[in-house]
Amino acid sequence: METKYWNVQDEKIDVNNSKIIAAAEAIRRQETVAFPTETVYGLGADATSHSAVDKIFQAKGRPGDNPLIVHIAKIEQVEQVVEDIPDMALKLMEAFWPGPLTLILNSNGASADNVTAGLSTVGVRIPDHPVAQAMLTASQVPVAAPSANRSGRPSPTTAQHVYDDLAGRVYGIVDCGPTGVGVESTVVDCTGEQAVILRPGGVTKEELEQVVETVSTDSAVENKEEQPKSPGMKYTHYAPNAPFWLVEGSADAMQQEINRLNQDGLNVGVMASEENAAHYQHAIVKSCGSRENLREVAQQIYDVLRTFNRENVDVILGETFTKKGLGVAVMNRLEKASSKIIKI
Repeated sequence: METKYWNVQDEKIDVNNSKIIAAAEAIRRQETVAFPTETVYGLGADATSHSAVDKIFQAKGRPGDNPLIVHIAKIEQVEQVVEDIPDMALKLMEAFWPGPLTLILNSNGASADNVTAGLSTVGVRIPDHPVAQAMLTASQVPVAAPSANRSGRPSPTTAQHVYDDLAGRVYGIVDCGPTGVGVESTVVDCTGEQAVILRPGGVTKEELEQVVETVSTDSAVENKEEQPKSPGMKYTHYAPNAPFWLVEGSADAMQQEINRLNQDGLNVGVMASEENAAHYQHAIVKSCGSRENLREVAQQIYDVLRTFNRENVDVILGETFTKKGLGVAVMNRLEKASSKIIKI
């Protein structure tokens, strides 16, 4: 299959854009289309069609027990896919939609069973990106969309990332430049008495607590044995080609690990903070942003991990960051990408 490529970066983005219309028509014809959201690029298909959604799983090589998130254009469309909307969920919708927040609600059965992975619940969100908004409006159907990458690889924050992974495997790609948030949406379960975070993301726990009184984090976030209720809970994700190890310790400790690996004859890559990047010697060093600006780090970690795929490195070492605020989401992604954590 030759993948169609629609570049809309310098065009007016609305439901009358001919390329947006073409992408939306492809969705209605049960095809798969990659498109930008404010978090990462998503791979979309008609959420009500089992056969269309199956094309997502085939293109990504995604495990069938890993549920998908349904994307809609307006709050009024939530009722198309859910059974009920608790007051807690409505408050979160009004506060954070459109935006990087997915809510788990009781499904009404309208979504295909491979969207929900056979669960009685479904994840729903409204993305905050003009292309996503226009395409969802024009398609007139709820759209299931995980990240537009091969399963296990770093999520795509540019259309080039999508093309590198999925060219020839999907019907089309809509290119509107780099995404903004850089890490996927926060997933919150609203089916119980309290809001429960299933996946940290672009909306922090502290921000959620300003809207609903009690917010907890599900212990299953780290339990890989259970069937996942949300994407990102069970499987290894976000990994580059070379082994990726996190190093907990000072810049000097990181240099010691670089030296040790060099002595073993290994070429080393380092994903470093802006503050420490110049400190490291005898390694290919790439900065992912400042420790003082975790939004910047979140935007860049996937792109940096992918750039190492073009370098001659045997192992990649990564610095760790605070597990506060957006740092929770950053570290969640780095830990899932890593095969080892070294504490020095």
